[in-house]
Amino acid sequence: MELSQQTPLERKREQVGWYFYDWANSAFASTVLTLFLGPYLTSIARNAAGSDGFIHPFGLNIDPRAFWGYCVSLSVIGQVFVLPLVGALADYKRSKRQFLALFAYLGAFATMAMFFVQGERYLLGGGLFIFANVAFGAANVISNSFLSELATPEERDSVSSRGWGFGYLGGGLLLILNLAFFSNAEALGVTEAFAVRVSVASAGLWWAGFTLIPLARLRNRGTPQQLPPGENIVSVGFRQFFHTVKDLRNYPQTMLYLIAYLIYNDAVQTVISLAGQFGSDELKMPMSKLTMAILMVQFVAFLGAMLFNFIASRLGAQKAILLALVIWALTLGYIFVAVKTHQEFFIMSFIVGLVMGGSQALSRSLFSLMIPVGKEAEYFSVYEISDKGTSWLGPLVFALALQTTGSYRSAILSLVVFFVIGFILLSRVDVRQAETTARNS
Repeated sequence: MELSQQTPLERKREQVGWYFYDWANSAFASTVLTLFLGPYLTSIARNAAGSDGFIHPFGLNIDPRAFWGYCVSLSVIGQVFVLPLVGALADYKRSKRQFLALFAYLGAFATMAMFFVQGERYLLGGGLFIFANVAFGAANVISNSFLSELATPEERDSVSSRGWGFGYLGGGLLLILNLAFFSNAEALGVTEAFAVRVSVASAGLWWAGFTLIPLARLRNRGTPQQLPPGENIVSVGFRQFFHTVKDLRNYPQTMLYLIAYLIYNDAVQTVISLAGQFGSDELKMPMSKLTMAILMVQFVAFLGAMLFNFIASRLGAQKAILLALVIWALTLGYIFVAVKTHQEFFIMSFIVGLVMGGSQALSRSLFSLMIPVGKEAEYFSVYEISDKGTSWLGPLVFALALQTTGSYRSAILSLVVFFVIGFILLSRVDVRQAETTARNS
């Protein structure tokens, strides 16, 4: 049933189902990406380091502290190849719901398998994470593409913001449970390492369980296209992807916005995914305090998403995002100069949480207005290259800066350039023209 044919109650029911996918997968973003796996995998890599202090995967010399950053970067390079194909196939076959199920459960099961990462098995941990993060990104492509189908243009800022906010609440709730377990590990007779492994695996279980709700409520729309004679689904998917890239030239403002987004959000995701490692390794924060900081971020991000939705209703989504980028850049400067104590890390985390939810939710809804009808998954497959918890150039720059300078602060400061370039490009986007062009295509 098309959007215009649904009653408000039917549309609301499907929207709530869609919110639950953010609730489900945010456990992976918060528990695995943001908090537990980075510091834990770094410690596993250190256990495997040789007498020279380096690990040597595939004959390379890698600083154990940089291993996590390289894993994040490699996983998103994998997404560059997989996500566009997934988006093209989902639009071509009109089977978004089935694709969502496939990739959500591949990612969830790989996450559960991380329970077996211990001792010196850093390559197992890195491999499972790369696989899970590629699946995570692919599922997000499909989930994001539903936004244009279940909300009118006037509703999208608020629906997208509620989705992000709902996701932060879900991720935060699981973090509360994991914090309680981790904090009482000794009393329960288990090691902290075991508690971390259980916490990471629980994110996969949470992801798998709550994905059942959106699968029950979301629906496929449109008629599947028949495969041309002599072609298979993979060849058609690649052909459709190259058509999408070529098609982008017909929407110059959409393309400009996409470039701006991929640049500034790459830095956003780098900060999110590496914050736990900075707190643990640089500030020597115990895992209990680090978990409390990340937990606070989840709930502050919910408030931030609602706050920036209000700002967008007054200034427009574009200006609200520009304001968020200024705050992001100033926050990195604050980290470089002042974040040296646990208390200052909490202050930084509060600021990050406030702008994180708002900038991401509004970016998604703004992009949805610029997409040609019927090509949502195709276009979101490119968008997803730097969406929730994923980035590629930022972690690579961070890891190289860290390995070159040996300083976490210098590595973090190097990300400022992403926000500056993103701000300049975004300020030049004509949103009204992009929306008109997409609507009239």
